[in-house]
Amino acid sequence: MASRGTVSIVGVPFSGGQPRGGVDLGPKYLRDAGLHDAIRAQNWDVRDTGDVALPPQTDDDVLGIAKKPRYVGGTCENLRDAVLAEIKTDNFVLVVGGDHSIAAGSISAVLENDPETCIVWIDAHSDINTIDTTHTGNIHGMPVSFLMNLTNMRSLPGFEWMANSPVLRPDRIAYIGLRDVDEGEKVILREKNILAFSMNDVDRLGIVKVMENVMQHLNADGSRRIHLSLDVDGIDTLHTPATGTPVPGGLSLREGRYICETLFQTGQLKSMDVVEINPQLSDQQGIESTLNSSLLLIKTALGRSLLKN
Repeated sequence: MASRGTVSIVGVPFSGGQPRGGVDLGPKYLRDAGLHDAIRAQNWDVRDTGDVALPPQTDDDVLGIAKKPRYVGGTCENLRDAVLAEIKTDNFVLVVGGDHSIAAGSISAVLENDPETCIVWIDAHSDINTIDTTHTGNIHGMPVSFLMNLTNMRSLPGFEWMANSPVLRPDRIAYIGLRDVDEGEKVILREKNILAFSMNDVDRLGIVKVMENVMQHLNADGSRRIHLSLDVDGIDTLHTPATGTPVPGGLSLREGRYICETLFQTGQLKSMDVVEINPQLSDQQGIESTLNSSLLLIKTALGRSLLKN
């Protein structure tokens, strides 16, 4: 079979958006688990760009409750530049984190390339807290608010580079798998009329209907590019226990595969984040399960199907 194209891997060994060490090991562990071979098995060529450079940390990198905004913002700026360079070559871009704060960088790049790109966000959490709503100050719970520039989030030190970045429209993102959403985030989701499917919705409607609704809402005529942002805690902890903020009762691996296969079949899935793998938070069996599940979802997003390959 002829090559489907090239997948550009961009590693982000970054843990600064949350307090637990180990999530910065995600890129190394996925590569060591066979990421390149998994991609090639789906008839893609591989271009591994290595890992983005991380800026220096400083002890005074706090603004009110927000933790490490300069460190997170600088990392996201470097990631924006790396992703934009690859996506302009028409390669599929696979961003491997790292905690979910890095999505502020990867998605800024895809929106700069094409402001009409729509976002499918698989996660137990909505990650749309602002400085006014966050209880922890951890920026991995805020990337969507930066992308939407809620309450002028882009004025935070470290995020000034976003001043001229396209703003993510509320009707260009859909959540799947939510089950741990802060009260302030619920208000934002309602006020912005953002499409969000909790696990109760998935159970009630079924994943097929959920995906029909997502695609009708985001990309009814099939003309828009799609970016998938996959937090492994969106998948049930039975399959992905090695993660920092696990919440029981998540998407089954079959449901996750259905989402990825549906997105691939549109022909418009052009980029993907895989984040929040933390091998320091599980035993060897849990690490292997998390890595194998993540690789399976990546392969499915790149064209693997149950009957074809």
